[in-house]
Amino acid sequence: MTETAKGRDDAFLTILVVEDEWLVRDMVARELSDVGYRVLQSETADEAMILLAQHHVDLLLTDIRLPGELDGWDLAERARLRRPDMQIIYATAYSTERPRPVPRSVVIQKPYRLPEIVAAVSKQLRA
Repeated sequence: MTETAKGRDDAFLTILVVEDEWLVRDMVARELSDVGYRVLQSETADEAMILLAQHHVDLLLTDIRLPGELDGWDLAERARLRRPDMQIIYATAYSTERPRPVPRSVVIQKPYRLPEIVAAVSKQLRA
């Protein structure tokens, strides 16, 4: 679990990036941090649940397939129970499970480009 921050007054919104591929997670976190968001990172849904308990998170960006007992669908459902107004973006290349997105969420297909993620985050946070 790591945290990245950039101090812009208009962007103290916090995004939790949950991705088991460290290079993808790091690139997404850096890009979001560079545009001014506070970014928390997690490799698993279990770690993400700890961060959600410790921090105010405005948007959850999660891969669907994650190591451990919880997948991205489970994580988003639990995050919404904790914070009903939290915005959710799912990112996936594929999933063998039937989709179960929470209401008012977005699913982005991998591979994606970093500007696409930044645009999706900005749009969700304005919603």
